[in-house]
Amino acid sequence: MSILTILVLAGPALIILAAIYDVFTMTIPNWLSLALGGLFVVTVPFLGLDWWTIAMHVAAGALILAIGIAMFAAGWVGGGDVKLAAATCLWVGFSLMIEYFFIAAIFGGILTIFILLMRRLPLPATAQRVDWIERLHNPANGVPYGVALAFGAILVFPRTTPWLAVAMM
Repeated sequence: MSILTILVLAGPALIILAAIYDVFTMTIPNWLSLALGGLFVVTVPFLGLDWWTIAMHVAAGALILAIGIAMFAAGWVGGGDVKLAAATCLWVGFSLMIEYFFIAAIFGGILTIFILLMRRLPLPATAQRVDWIERLHNPANGVPYGVALAFGAILVFPRTTPWLAVAMM
């Protein structure tokens, strides 16, 4: 397995880890989003991309970060979700960004409906002793949207520029 393959596979692994963190803690640690962004920076030299393509990937991440900060300030989304989406957009670029967010939105809607329905049911006594289940069941908490963002990323990643570079090897 080449170093490029390992680097490119580490991206989805970090995104899946972010989703797991979000389910269990309702937070996405900053270090995960920073690691995903840093991984892109480390991977770029191995890809043979021209400067324009690299700049467009960086611009996609920066645009989503700027929009996400505004949405966070309005109270519409969580800060961890914003940083994860921005770091993911470094990888997917403008060409797949709309598809990424469309898939994440569809799955996020399904996830939200599932959690809202689950919250209408009484929580079994055995589940009440499990912190993360109780946190998910609590109507005062939001939805772990990092799961939806991860789902979208995993479906779109195989067509991103870094993945295509590995496939051509």
